[in-house]
Amino acid sequence: MTSILDKIVERKKREVAEARQQVTLAELESRLLDQEPARDFFGALTDAQASGETRVIAEIKRKSPSAGVIWKQPGPFDPVLIARSYHAAGAAAISCLTDAADFGGDLAYIAAIREAVPLPVLRKDFVVDEYQIWEARAAGADAVLLIAECIDPGMILELRGLAHRLGMSVLVEIHSEENLRAVLETMHFPEDGRTLLGINNRDLTRMETDLGNTARLIESVGDAIDTPTVLVGESGIRTPADLARLRESEVRIVLVGEHLMSQADPGAALAELLS
Repeated sequence: MTSILDKIVERKKREVAEARQQVTLAELESRLLDQEPARDFFGALTDAQASGETRVIAEIKRKSPSAGVIWKQPGPFDPVLIARSYHAAGAAAISCLTDAADFGGDLAYIAAIREAVPLPVLRKDFVVDEYQIWEARAAGADAVLLIAECIDPGMILELRGLAHRLGMSVLVEIHSEENLRAVLETMHFPEDGRTLLGINNRDLTRMETDLGNTARLIESVGDAIDTPTVLVGESGIRTPADLARLRESEVRIVLVGEHLMSQADPGAALAELLS
């Protein structure tokens, strides 16, 4: 049976092929000449962690296959206003969905957000081709997401290397123990530099969420990861108690989107989460 994730990946491959016809790789490379250097996404999340406080990557996401339309407030959807509210509330970085069909995103949001706030911005999408790495940097992204459920460890290494050459940080995301071990066989954290490891509590094949997934996977790998430095907890995070639960597993970086975006005031919701 074809999963939602399988359908998204196949669609993404078609979209990349169409994008290559519209804007060549050479054109993307030329656009980098006009871009400012990437902001330090990795450093923004890993510096000064001695305090033990949680650092939040606050996400801008209009909808998703699992939740449907998340942003239900009156008036136009304004990523810039949301980013400003996140910055004021204490976000360490911004995650921006750029997939249009299933998440209501747009690559153009990145430049607008980056112009409005000084925080580093992650392009969150389903990356299946090096073209999307060039595309992300040309659009102003400071970091990219690479999902192990979408691409094999060898391609992750190649795409991570390209992202680093372009000055970007990388968030490698896994959900299962199988993919975690496959990633750890090819990468060593934090020696890779500018690479974070995210554990997604949401199973992207079934779109089901279990906050306990992070703790289980951490326990299964022992000392293979410098957990407080590079590990990111993702999905299912809604309360200060959830942050405290993750800190018990030494997870001090989290990515939070759906909970914040479903509130009338995402910035106020972030401030409450961090209280």
